Amino acid sequence: MTSKTDEALGYEQARDELIEVVRRLEAGGTTLEESLALWERGEELAKVCRRWLEGARARLDAALAEEEGSTEKE
Repeated sequence: MTSKTDEALGYEQARDELIEVVRRLEAGGTTLEESLALWERGEELAKVCRRWLEGARARLDAALAEEEGSTEKE
């Protein structure tokens, strides 16, 4: 489940933290428990990024549909 704090993250913040999580996982040297916690955090951050991107896509689609509608009326 995504926390309220995660919901307040901007896309760039979530992306940057996700990059850091992946870097730490790839570097190794963490315990199994730490690796699992990092993986879970990465999954949550990926969800935040996905929501931002889906929202941006919806806004673009709406703007394009609106533009198409106004062009057809002319």
